[in-house]
Amino acid sequence: MANSAADVTRVAMWSGPRNISTAMMRAWENRPDTVVVDEPFYACYLATTGIVHPMQREIMASQSTDWQKVQQQLQADLPSGHTIHYQKHMTHHMVVDVDPQWFGSLKHAFLIRHPAEVVASYAAKRETVTSDDIGYRQQKKLYDLATRSVQSELPVIDARDVLMDPQHSLQQLCDCLGVPFHKNMLSWPAGPRDSDGAWAPHWYGNVEKSTGFGPYQEKEQQLNAAQQRVVDECMPFYEQLYQRRLGAS
Repeated sequence: MANSAADVTRVAMWSGPRNISTAMMRAWENRPDTVVVDEPFYACYLATTGIVHPMQREIMASQSTDWQKVQQQLQADLPSGHTIHYQKHMTHHMVVDVDPQWFGSLKHAFLIRHPAEVVASYAAKRETVTSDDIGYRQQKKLYDLATRSVQSELPVIDARDVLMDPQHSLQQLCDCLGVPFHKNMLSWPAGPRDSDGAWAPHWYGNVEKSTGFGPYQEKEQQLNAAQQRVVDECMPFYEQLYQRRLGAS
């Protein structure tokens, strides 16, 4: 017997690429009460923008390109025993106006990472990177929209804080979302998942080897001039969200 939509907490985690977003999805999926979905609007984004990404054909074949249909899928009942629907979203995928009714039904959270770290990681997987590719402007826009929608401050977590102290960060996040923390979130079995998006073979190599959140390692980023310009464009939006992160003094 399925759990009806009314009994489900739907968590929308809004992140950019090359964050710890897939590891975060692993943490939630390792809970016994949670079903996850991986970047459900990816094919919609590609179809709408015409942008070509690695594994384009596989992505387009794996998901609907109809924005309304995807939103309907995200409101479906869950299997029996599951009361949380964790939605891993990429902010840069949202290139159309979100449906207010769907958006207002979600509990929102925001995962951020320093732009220099994101740009360096992204550039290792794709030849070029622009500020639109990594979604900081859109993330701040979605944060403002969600704040107006629920009339309250929403949880923002920084990847560095999570890696420095996963349990404390996840406990804070769960408290803000009104769900109990589960220690299963701190580790998971290595390997791929059936829930992983079709793009996983290109992007998820490190996560598939992981069994938990790895320790934070500060690296000196070697960026060229074009990459540094992208960082500079994104920093104001990152800093505004960073000031609102959980644990900020």
